[in-house]
Amino acid sequence: MVKKKKRDTSWNDVAQWYDTYLLEEADTYQKKVILPNVLRILGLGRKERLLDLACGQGFFSREFDKTGARVTGCDISKELIDRATARSEKGITYHVASAEKLLFASPASFDAVICILALQNIENLEEVYKEVSRVLTSQGRFIIVLNHPAFRIPKSSNWGWDEEKQIQFRRIEHYLSSAGVAIEMHPGSDGTTTFSFHRSLQEYFKAFAKSGFAVVRLEEWISHKQSERGVRQRAENTARKEIPLF
Repeated sequence: MVKKKKRDTSWNDVAQWYDTYLLEEADTYQKKVILPNVLRILGLGRKERLLDLACGQGFFSREFDKTGARVTGCDISKELIDRATARSEKGITYHVASAEKLLFASPASFDAVICILALQNIENLEEVYKEVSRVLTSQGRFIIVLNHPAFRIPKSSNWGWDEEKQIQFRRIEHYLSSAGVAIEMHPGSDGTTTFSFHRSLQEYFKAFAKSGFAVVRLEEWISHKQSERGVRQRAENTARKEIPLF
């Protein structure tokens, strides 16, 4: 039997780009859409123990730290963790670790675990859920943020324009079938790739139930952006309000 080679999903090779993007770009979805919504949902209390799973360069960890929570971050990319450590206060603890093997964490050691725009880049979903279940307290909460799996499917969804109706629409080529897709991080540049894994909502939910979780809340978030003046401005803005990103 030949062991299946695990696909490389680390963002180690694009750590510098991602770090610079989050630091220098002011109008990002991370800052304008995801952060305020996540803080609202988490409602972190002082001294609550929070694990930022697949934390990248620590952008969200640093924001969570401002609430007074006790924040731990982990990521499989050593390069990103090095950058997170260099940019963060001493109160945040970081670990280089796979989301599937949180060896640094003892059972029931966190009140909340959050995973932002990363679960879709992790291949072994059930192993992640089992580990998160292990490190959470019995009433702990696990919050995930995803690119919306019904409308943002790697290489199988895109915007279209109906000239007759003067509307912008979303074209979806498939949805229920799972897929692992190689994604070029800088198209036309250095050829650096990572993998993204498309799953339907039911696949996420079934895996939750199998790991002992109960889904108690679901929200869908739209873009904050507005189109510039032009013949398609109204249609584009309407589409943004009707078709969620996350």
